[in-house]
Amino acid sequence: MAKKKVKILVVEDEGFLLNLYQARLEQAGYEVIKGSNGAEGFSLASLELPDLILLDVMMPQVDGYEMLQKVKANPKTKKIPVIIFSNLSQKEEVEKGLRLGAKDFIIKTSVTPTELAAKVKEYLKSTK
Repeated sequence: MAKKKVKILVVEDEGFLLNLYQARLEQAGYEVIKGSNGAEGFSLASLELPDLILLDVMMPQVDGYEMLQKVKANPKTKKIPVIIFSNLSQKEEVEKGLRLGAKDFIIKTSVTPTELAAKVKEYLKSTK
């Protein structure tokens, strides 16, 4: 029987980055679902129940913090680990994300897509 692929929801409003992360994570063996804003991301999280959510903060319509609050408030999705992946690097932004329930806060500019895939792998290993 085939092993079930780990499903990762990537919510990012910049199409180029979204496709780049998708390609790298799929190359690492993950199933990737893409959302381009927080509203779409929350719908996909509720529908798909991914194993992990990579979430940008600065997005149109519903931002990452608002989506994170919705995910954590919903009994169906509240146990899904969320890693914020943003260019916001101010201490207050990082603390806010963690306070709202994110498991980690990764600064986009400090990691390559390959390093991101490695961090995701390490995180998933540590939660098993």
